Amino acid sequence: MKNFRNILLITLLVAVGCDVLDQEPQTAISDETAIRDLKSAEAALNGLYSQLQAGDYYGDNLLIMSDVTSDISQSIGTWDFYREMDTYVTSAGNLENRNLWSQAYTTVNHANNLIADVPAIDDIPQATQDRILGEAYFIRALAFFDLTRTFGGVDGVYGELGVPIVTPPSREINENSFPSRASIADSYQQVQDDLDMAESLLSGFSSPNRVSEAAVKALQSRLGLYIEDFDMVETYATEVIDDYSFQLVPEFQSIFRDENTAEAIFELTYTTTDGNGIRGWYFPSSEGGRGDIALHDEIVALATSRADDERGNLIGFDANVGAYYPTKYAKAGGDDNIQILRLAEMYLNRAEARVRKTSPDLPGALSDLNEIRNRAGMADTTGTGVDEATEILEAIELERGLEFIMEGHRWYNLVRTGNALSTLSGIERLNSSDPISLTDPGRQVFPIPSRDMDANENMVQNSAYN
Repeated sequence: MKNFRNILLITLLVAVGCDVLDQEPQTAISDETAIRDLKSAEAALNGLYSQLQAGDYYGDNLLIMSDVTSDISQSIGTWDFYREMDTYVTSAGNLENRNLWSQAYTTVNHANNLIADVPAIDDIPQATQDRILGEAYFIRALAFFDLTRTFGGVDGVYGELGVPIVTPPSREINENSFPSRASIADSYQQVQDDLDMAESLLSGFSSPNRVSEAAVKALQSRLGLYIEDFDMVETYATEVIDDYSFQLVPEFQSIFRDENTAEAIFELTYTTTDGNGIRGWYFPSSEGGRGDIALHDEIVALATSRADDERGNLIGFDANVGAYYPTKYAKAGGDDNIQILRLAEMYLNRAEARVRKTSPDLPGALSDLNEIRNRAGMADTTGTGVDEATEILEAIELERGLEFIMEGHRWYNLVRTGNALSTLSGIERLNSSDPISLTDPGRQVFPIPSRDMDANENMVQNSAYN
């Protein structure tokens, strides 16, 4: 069994790459290709961004997994791995689940190499070193955050264990090669620690295509909702809103059609030669896509029921199969930039925090909510029928659902707020006469991939998948 684990680990190390500059099939990093100067450090940092852009991560998989497991999207094609997620029977052998886990940890390891090696390079100016390290700490924080909320859960809502916190670079098989899972609290604390480091190293904002101080604060705001530190949520959201000249763009569609708008805090850049795959999954074959993923009819009805809501215009219809699909990311070459953090989320985060904090600010929450409604083309919610905290929270959740279709937020927000089991009940699907419900609380987290369970005797599976 020990030899079997070692063989599997060697395979994994070769698959993910022991170093961002090293493509040789070996289990130890080569001195000749190590990060040793400014040029190789910058190349390694660019490689780190490429890990985020991968199709197994933000290039399509994370976004699809979240939406198809919620009430936003459904699997109508032949790809059984998303069908499992759609119907809450995901197995530990699910390929897309494994791909996300593996790619997120590949991203962590690339960041680990930079964080370990860059401080020892003498010829990098301090300001440049701080920038490189700040970006690496942020991206590692984002990867650990996504891993924890996907495979670990949320303290106080559902979860048993967090995820392995691996911070030394994986360059050879040693005692660090078979990590155990940390607690959920410690997993989120690692995210917080990395973001604190990033915030101490970065300053200002120049472009949404690179990690910035503003991006760090925006992710701090999102993290605060998961750890229920609502003062933290409000503070960081306010700083992002007030301090960096971001603006909600007047035309909702332009956020996705155009690049680097005034609303974008952090977005991943794609080109026609290095495109993302999300359009291909959603768009029908008549439009050059696969048509495997479609919108649920209920979300379409909701998005189009309010005549003044611009967001309902970003929905197409495939007459061949009778299915609706989102058109946010519509460029045929897959060169749409993918939004990771944008200003609208900061308003909704702050609105929710203002309701949930110890001393609620309901007028302030309504003001933030109305910023999002107004930009979408609708009038203010004045308080009629929305004058109690629970009703405001329901209105915020509704706007989140409509605002972030095709952006991978819905599943995580339903789990985080404790609404997954009640909301995901009796969901009608196009290719089944039987509605689907999430009934097992344990399936509010995804399984640890079977390959990693087999390779690491210290790994513990989430109980719903034993």
